[in-house]
Amino acid sequence: MINFDLQNHRPLREIVYEELKNQILMGEIAPGTRMMEIELAEEMGVSRTPVREAIRKLEKEGLVTIEPRKGAYASDVSIKDMVDVLEVREDLEGMAAALAAGKITEEDKESLKKITDAYKKAVASQDTEEIIKCDEQFHQLIVNCTGNKTLIQLFSQVQELALRFRYIYYDDMSRYKNMPADHRKIEEAILSGNSVKARVAAGEHVNKLKKFVVDQGESIFHSNIVE
Repeated sequence: MINFDLQNHRPLREIVYEELKNQILMGEIAPGTRMMEIELAEEMGVSRTPVREAIRKLEKEGLVTIEPRKGAYASDVSIKDMVDVLEVREDLEGMAAALAAGKITEEDKESLKKITDAYKKAVASQDTEEIIKCDEQFHQLIVNCTGNKTLIQLFSQVQELALRFRYIYYDDMSRYKNMPADHRKIEEAILSGNSVKARVAAGEHVNKLKKFVVDQGESIFHSNIVE
């Protein structure tokens, strides 16, 4: 049940929408799960109306699929969905790293180093939640360093879509033991001020993941996502 006392200044429909959205993005509501209005309303301690409004809004965002006479379901995540997002990330993050190399402040340089170190420690300890948190912070900081409002806005949307995938492809830590080295390479390129090197490092990082999904996605993600 939602703690409304901490959020009583916000419309109920927004609170319910964000709660359901987060549950889908974080995998708490798995792909293909039926979204039963009555059950969800009871679990959250609200009426069916805000739940129904939230489901319709989530459908517009592609996170929920509504089928006539069957009901609403959390949208499936396919390999193509993952590749589509990674294709966009490859260009956006390459651009962001290149711009950040020329604009990053001394304060942000220190923050980037700390996040890179924290990510490495999280991978070593196999702490999935901390890995995902540090991974998001690393890429978000680089984008923020550009100071480009349009890029920041676009990246925020892509990051949100990628969040569902992170909970799927981080299920086996052995596949990502080399990720900290990739982050370090990007960090060093940005700190050196070399925009070309930074763009290549960031692009290669995402391209490596995209290639992994294309080559091995069907066998590795079969139990988690729909082809």
